[in-house]
Amino acid sequence: MPSCCTTLLRALRTVLLAVPSLAIPLSGWGDVPAMWCGGGSGFGHPYLVKGHPYLPYGKADGFVQAGTASWYGSECQGLPTASGEPYDQYGLTAAHKLLPLGTRVRVTNLRNGKSVVVRINDRGPYAGSRIIDLTRTAAEKLGMRDAGTARVLVRSLEGKS
Repeated sequence: MPSCCTTLLRALRTVLLAVPSLAIPLSGWGDVPAMWCGGGSGFGHPYLVKGHPYLPYGKADGFVQAGTASWYGSECQGLPTASGEPYDQYGLTAAHKLLPLGTRVRVTNLRNGKSVVVRINDRGPYAGSRIIDLTRTAAEKLGMRDAGTARVLVRSLEGKS
């Protein structure tokens, strides 16, 4: 079989395997968290990274998550983010795998109590068990730039006055 056909068949197999796994939560199989529904922003579409499907939330009201934060800097400066805007390492934005793009969250460093408000404009991180990737400036405000990572609490500001 020609290599182009093999490549096409592999791609087709990947899509066919991914689609059912994305459809199950939407088809009434099991409980679907309310935050997975709704949206309408156009940014909540399912996506696939390294064979793993992700279904972004439709809204972020009440979202709280603890875990490891990291940051990314000059290597991504100016590159397009998932929202389409250029990455700015000096801005106050972040990447999250599931929160709706545009969501504002407060990130608190659990070691020193420092916090910063950032806007989700990108997808990721996909390294290890990290839950959020911050800009250089956000990492500096949290006192974690030199360490590279920190245990944080991420809390959505959506639905709050």
